Amino acid sequence: MKTPRAKVFTGEDRDRKAYELARAYLLDQRLQGVTDELLQHYLSPPSCLVPRTMPEVFRRLLESAQNRGMMTTVIGGAVGGLDSLGPVLADFTPLGVTQRFASPDDLLDTIVKELRPVGKLRRAPGALWPLFARATLSGAQFLGQFADGPEFVAWIQEFNLDPRKRAALPLLLSQEIDGFGFALACDFLKELGFSNFAKPDVHVKAIIKGLKLSSDAASDYAVFKAVVRIAAHCDRTPYDVDKVFWLVGSGRFYDHPEIGRKGRIIANRTRFIQEASRVLGATA
Repeated sequence: MKTPRAKVFTGEDRDRKAYELARAYLLDQRLQGVTDELLQHYLSPPSCLVPRTMPEVFRRLLESAQNRGMMTTVIGGAVGGLDSLGPVLADFTPLGVTQRFASPDDLLDTIVKELRPVGKLRRAPGALWPLFARATLSGAQFLGQFADGPEFVAWIQEFNLDPRKRAALPLLLSQEIDGFGFALACDFLKELGFSNFAKPDVHVKAIIKGLKLSSDAASDYAVFKAVVRIAAHCDRTPYDVDKVFWLVGSGRFYDHPEIGRKGRIIANRTRFIQEASRVLGATA
């Protein structure tokens, strides 16, 4: 008697099942305090995220600029948090920054003089402080083209509301803002409150690759398109799908310190991929 072959999920069914398995994985952590209601808190950007002023937009840009590797610790941690840069950066006014600083080196000199960062401020071309300074100055120059926050948000909406050109926006921003790259540009847009964008970070890319949900999981652009496709098939937003996969990989429920251990559950991305792959089967 032959053993029946396991079902192989392909196409839209594979997308929907992968998302369903990821949600189920998170909700299986009930002993660590994760509930459906708590999970839902993370799956839509708060309406308060949409900025009202240009300084709010610029500050969000800088948050995304330092949202990689150890940069948050090296930059924000060295000066007492991102808000400590406000007095140096003309209260986060882009035009004030471009008028005050002629170069990234000028900006770094002023930070050293006025804020006295903790630790060594390395100036080598690939060091984190010079990268952040270049992103800050180029970001200020780019945002300076817009009269105010609402005008900038309206410009984003032109891309956001048209699926045919939506992915072009992070590509454009990655060229305009030094050191941003496609992934950080997506992070900036989704953290501004635009739920049609997703950041192809290390956890999301690993899950997309492991579950064979994209033919090119090494490409940030291809992973972004895969998340958008999965979201459409699941009747969810890309922000939602991004966050579910990211939570599976990171285990970080940052708004709920009572969950797990100080807001972090014991997550095992590799185990999830192995278990989900057995359910999904091999691709055709």
